[in-house]
Amino acid sequence: MREWLVGSALIEADGGLLLVANRRRDGNIDWSPPGGVIDEGEDVLGGLEREVEEETGLRVTAWDGPVYRLDAHAVDADWIMHLEVHRARSFTGELHVDDPDGIVEDARFVPVNECDAVLATTWQLLHEPLGAWLAERWDGARHFRYRLEGTTRAEMNITRL
Repeated sequence: MREWLVGSALIEADGGLLLVANRRRDGNIDWSPPGGVIDEGEDVLGGLEREVEEETGLRVTAWDGPVYRLDAHAVDADWIMHLEVHRARSFTGELHVDDPDGIVEDARFVPVNECDAVLATTWQLLHEPLGAWLAERWDGARHFRYRLEGTTRAEMNITRL
């Protein structure tokens, strides 16, 4: 079974949330906050700082969180993903896309009232917790758990536990 940890950053400026357009293996694009896989030996915030800078050119200088955690178990595809989401308190730099992995194709600060529409095509397990946080802005950390059945993303049935 493959198991990995992903970090994700909530970065806000001028009334908008930073979202990046990710080109997936199937050719589809979905939008999400910046972040990525935390390398072995990295702590979450160190890996998340690296990912944000690689994807957006921004350097986060202070964090809050985690805001929420997510565990997703794809029983038929034989993987488990752990996601930890932190909020940037401050950052420096100019927004530009230069992703060395070639996954991120665009980045922009999306007005919060438009995030639901932009995230509508993104996986339920990614947009559902983010949408809840945008609506409620809770303190502390929440935990979301999902079970995925099916072997490909297109056919997966996602159940929130």
